[in-house]
Amino acid sequence: MNSLLDTGLRVADVQARCVNVPLEHPVRTSVGVVATAPLVLVDLHADDGTVGHAYLFTYTPLALRATRRMVLTLGSVLKGQPLAPFDLDRLLAQRLRLLGRTGIALMAGAGLDMAAWDALAKARGVPLVELLGGTRRAIAAYDSHSMDGLALGTRRAALAAAQGFRAIKTKIGHATLAEDLEVVRALRAVVGERVELLVDYNQGLSVPEAVRRIRALEDEGIGWVEEPTLQEDYAGHARIRERVALPLQMGENWCGPEEMAKALQAGACDLAMPDAMKIGGVTGWLRAAALAQAHGVPMSSHIFQEVSVHLMAVTPTAHLLERMDLAAPVLARPLAFEDGMATAPAEPGTGIAWDEEAVRRYLV
Repeated sequence: MNSLLDTGLRVADVQARCVNVPLEHPVRTSVGVVATAPLVLVDLHADDGTVGHAYLFTYTPLALRATRRMVLTLGSVLKGQPLAPFDLDRLLAQRLRLLGRTGIALMAGAGLDMAAWDALAKARGVPLVELLGGTRRAIAAYDSHSMDGLALGTRRAALAAAQGFRAIKTKIGHATLAEDLEVVRALRAVVGERVELLVDYNQGLSVPEAVRRIRALEDEGIGWVEEPTLQEDYAGHARIRERVALPLQMGENWCGPEEMAKALQAGACDLAMPDAMKIGGVTGWLRAAALAQAHGVPMSSHIFQEVSVHLMAVTPTAHLLERMDLAAPVLARPLAFEDGMATAPAEPGTGIAWDEEAVRRYLV
């Protein structure tokens, strides 16, 4: 057996726990507030004792127990199978063919996929990025903020600029265009011209209103406008894109590479931003990266920074890594950022390890 992926190991067990951890800054958007980070922690055990780790972000605590149950149920399907992530992905796809591979089932499968890749990289004694054929390198990141208001927003922007971030994202979509412009201009005054400002509407606008507001932002030096209208409305995004000059970003809500393909074929966006969980884990991301390359679309990441820093290093059209530290309170070694950049850890796997004392503290 000559394959780097063939370790002779098999999946022995899958465990999952629910935690609800605090956020330094609640994520405020035009359509709601995420006050805490509800996470499902996934542990995939190989038969030699190697354990792969991953986490899932359920957005609301209401989905924690259902997601954990789905992880355990799908995990039982993998027990006894070779530790070969592509094969495991194919097996889950077959078992979910009639039900459909979306929603919580997609998320749970992605968590198992990320944990399997982590275990495989550990078994091979290399960081995930090297297992995937890449090298550890610094990836430019943007600091991701929310609808913080002027006082907190400008403080966070000033801190991010001082830390070396060359791009900052803020969420807008206030009651009036005037308020959106006020926030953008206040942030620009703080960070100067060297820092790129990115804005996110979180699907909060109609198509005509999105056109009106984005046109008003065209003289403000905005790097991208994210999800101006309903994310599933690819035709609506395409109509907006035809009428504005600023690049449109979307992708965090694509459920699998198939939805990404539909969006790109519809001409819905200039930029892509898959979410490692919703796109299908490491395996899904690799397929998404190939789509982005084929369409010539720059590709950024959405949350899951610990895994994404590895994936961005093997993405042909890699753009920006999102820095939003959701899991730091339960991680033994949170991902480090220096001068606005992050590099995958040198240790085998993804670098995800639990702070068990903190896990017990936030256990649901």
